[in-house]
Amino acid sequence: MQAVVTHGPKDYRVETVPVPVPGREEILIEVDAVGICASDMKCWLGGALFWGANGSGGYVEAPVIAGHEYSGRVVALGDGAAEKHHVKMGDRIVAEQIVPCGECRYCLNDQYWMCQRHYIFGFKRQTNGGMAKYNLFPANAIVHQVPESLTIGEAAYIEPMACAWHAVERGEIKPGDTVVICGVGNIGLCMVQIAKLKLNGTGTLIALDTKPYRLELATQFGADVVIDVTQENATQKVRDLTDGYGCDVYIEASGNPAAVSQGLEMIRKLGTFVEFSVFNEPATINWTIIGDTKELNIHGSHLGPGGYAPSIAALANHTVDVRPLVAEAFPLDRFDEAMAAALSGDVLKTLVVPV
Repeated sequence: MQAVVTHGPKDYRVETVPVPVPGREEILIEVDAVGICASDMKCWLGGALFWGANGSGGYVEAPVIAGHEYSGRVVALGDGAAEKHHVKMGDRIVAEQIVPCGECRYCLNDQYWMCQRHYIFGFKRQTNGGMAKYNLFPANAIVHQVPESLTIGEAAYIEPMACAWHAVERGEIKPGDTVVICGVGNIGLCMVQIAKLKLNGTGTLIALDTKPYRLELATQFGADVVIDVTQENATQKVRDLTDGYGCDVYIEASGNPAAVSQGLEMIRKLGTFVEFSVFNEPATINWTIIGDTKELNIHGSHLGPGGYAPSIAALANHTVDVRPLVAEAFPLDRFDEAMAAALSGDVLKTLVVPV
């Protein structure tokens, strides 16, 4: 089969590789479509998190088949797989992006998404990703059923939607809160819709971005106020909207280090700051604001624990709608074009469709 194989920064090659054979409790799926994530773009660009500050010691184990936003249909089952995962031939399924070890302190404490081993599809050799016609779900994969009603684009959004769901949950939003979503790209626009559900007709939902088309979508998805941070003083506007206090919850989803300082200035005393993004460079901040000045709650957000089931349900009943976000789908052998489209920032979710 053909696959997009990661060898290094800006070195992703379409190669012919063997079709995996499922072992005990493993599942082979035929992949529908794969979304290109912001983390894929940052990995492609050579981000230090992925490749190390000096080109070594990063998270990625190359060569590895790329892609972690995907679902597919069961085409082969290893011994015991049907019983373990409650699946059968022909089922449409998705696996959570992390394959936990089940043995470390985090897994044993039901905190599997922070697994010490930390195998994630598309970045580790043991968990090749979905940019290939077939993909193997290991025995420890966490599998969910995908409704037949979802398009391949919607199904590719399950993973990022689950991440958005977890991040919004980390914000501990209460009725009446003023909530700021900073960065309304693919996942940020999912966060807008999920936060709107949490507010349930109360409070104020504010979206920040630098691209007018994204802010228009944020309005369509329920944002009460949108702010182009290149055109307005976002911090002052949020203070003006909150009697000078600042927002209750600030969720950083832009990936821009400047957004961290902005959020610390914008949030009220005793507010909750959720850091979601992956950064390609460090963010320098004044830590006094967090402690002595405002006594803030700082919450990280990693992956999508607890977010898959509600995301699948919301996509199926259109409580959350990602259909306007899906852009062009490229065949796998045009991966370079797909990545260029994603990097342009002119579209949202670019898909790669294996053939």
